[in-house]
Amino acid sequence: MTAELVRGQNHPLPRTRLEIRVSAGAALVAGATLGDERGRVAGARCVAHPGAPALPGVEVSRRAAAEHRLAVDLEAVGEAVHRVSVLLALPPGAPGPSRFAGLAAPFVAVTGLDGTEIARYTITGLGAESAVVALELYRRQGAWKIRAVGQGYAGGLADLLSDQGLPEAGQVAGAIWEAIAPGPTRSVAAPPPRTGDDALVRAVSAGAPGGPGLDAAPDAAPPPAEPTTVPQQQEQQQHQQHQRAVAGGPVSYAHPRRQAATEPPAAPVAPPLDPQGPDRPVAGDAGGWSMDERLYNQVWGMFEDLARTVAAYRSAVDFADARREQELDRVLSDARARMGPAGEQARERAHVKREELVARAGEVLERDLAQLVAESEVVEPALPPAYARWDSPVWHAYRVPMEIPMALRLGDVRLPERPLLRIPMLVRLPLERGLWIDAGRTGSEAAACLDAEQIKGLAVDTAVAVAARLLAVYPAHEFAVHVIDPAGAAAARLAPLTRAGVLAAPPAAGAAGVAEVLAGLTERVDLVQMAVRGGAGTDALPPGMDTAEQLLIVNDFPHGFDDRALNQLRYLADEGPSVGVHLLMVADREEASAYGPVLRPLWRSLLRLTPVPDDHLADPWVGHAWTYEPPLAPSGSRIVEQVLGRVGEARAAWPR
Repeated sequence: MTAELVRGQNHPLPRTRLEIRVSAGAALVAGATLGDERGRVAGARCVAHPGAPALPGVEVSRRAAAEHRLAVDLEAVGEAVHRVSVLLALPPGAPGPSRFAGLAAPFVAVTGLDGTEIARYTITGLGAESAVVALELYRRQGAWKIRAVGQGYAGGLADLLSDQGLPEAGQVAGAIWEAIAPGPTRSVAAPPPRTGDDALVRAVSAGAPGGPGLDAAPDAAPPPAEPTTVPQQQEQQQHQQHQRAVAGGPVSYAHPRRQAATEPPAAPVAPPLDPQGPDRPVAGDAGGWSMDERLYNQVWGMFEDLARTVAAYRSAVDFADARREQELDRVLSDARARMGPAGEQARERAHVKREELVARAGEVLERDLAQLVAESEVVEPALPPAYARWDSPVWHAYRVPMEIPMALRLGDVRLPERPLLRIPMLVRLPLERGLWIDAGRTGSEAAACLDAEQIKGLAVDTAVAVAARLLAVYPAHEFAVHVIDPAGAAAARLAPLTRAGVLAAPPAAGAAGVAEVLAGLTERVDLVQMAVRGGAGTDALPPGMDTAEQLLIVNDFPHGFDDRALNQLRYLADEGPSVGVHLLMVADREEASAYGPVLRPLWRSLLRLTPVPDDHLADPWVGHAWTYEPPLAPSGSRIVEQVLGRVGEARAAWPR
């Protein structure tokens, strides 16, 4: 399936021999640069352009044109190359627009040699820019991926090349314009659509020793097209739509498979069908640009559907109760009617009517819940590790990721109408607020059966499970965990983190350890904030500073905290998330009550979770109190230790 990319989005590359197709509304130059791990271009020999169209593994067109096809062989670019950037630039002084604002948004597609599209990207939002980095192919842990960039430069091609560290950027830009000056610009017609069963094209591509010619026309006409399927028709419609844009006509950049929210349905919505029938639910059928986004939207759709159908059922029951009370009040208000057979019959009719209304509401509820249960049964097994429970088989094939997912599962929520239907509680990454694992005695039935020490132990286990999930979904070098355990009370339960070697330092103990960790993280927040406000990048930070996101786990609060440490903790909770410093507290609010109202802002700034099932997640939308269940691994399972072990191995192998 073709990935529809948006700016900044990544996508894996299933193959290394590729063709990159570019379409624009005017003649432009297409080129490529070969960069190192930091994306820096060493010299002119690392730039493919019309004057030097062929580099090891990369070949570009020799002319300015409205259509381009670039050939890339990532296995031939050399070990020192970690990034291949595709550049587009409008020639100065040429007929037509001098800025991208004057033409339709350029379109870039990455395909295999057989014509199968891997990803596509429409570069929107350009204005005064005359040069743009369209996309980049980059190497991460031995695998290649694609990123949609869309970074424009109003200063033109020279500024673009200079930003990539090319020393002679001005001279190279001048050489490019000289290379295209002798010949007139032209437009190359896009190749005809290729079907997935085009065996001839696949055979020729597989046997060709190099990439396809950039300027050569095909030697023979393509075979007759087979009947197209609905997806192929949609692809062709989108291609035709883009061709109209090239010709100057209007174009819509709406997703071809997404229906606008304001658009009425084409036909009345039928009630849910048999969950096991031909229209049973499908995982990933929500809107979105990637499978992760579609699953994320589907999970939240399930949450909204469950909230809505339960709210409707409860409202119907309330209405039935109120109607019965009104009818009973009318019977009791008449002294002559409330006694005798007439009164008994009136009361019986009121009760029967109430039961009929509740039964009808219950039928609708059961129908909707059955549909949600069927959807959950197909969605849950399809969830990636970031969204999956610890008992999901996907964890047994876990590998440390190369990119950060869009969300993380922090447990499950459910309602009493169907306790076995659990909806994943997903929060977006990076975290927008800190977390608080409540180690106090809550009002749930499960907590009433446990003593205070058991609850504190479960709270630490929950913190370890949450930290393990965060470590597991971040690349090995992009997330660091610190622990404050002033009295060392949680040393045994923190062992999975310490044994795996995933902590930035051993757990801090005593008042001195607390002060040292808080001072270091507070300084990091200050420095990053100053760099951001000053418009500087990470290069402005002191050498050796860890730029990875930071998580601070605080256990046994407020033991070991003085007034200064308390103020630093509040500062981290308020200012840290915006610059990548996150707080995970394990605390009993009652034990910190001596501080009085000074801690109220701290508790309000954190998302409260509990280590035991508890009705506490209030829903302002419909007023439900959701039962929250923490993301603990099944009893006796060692999956958390196994995942942390792989994370520790990846961190140890990462070059410092």
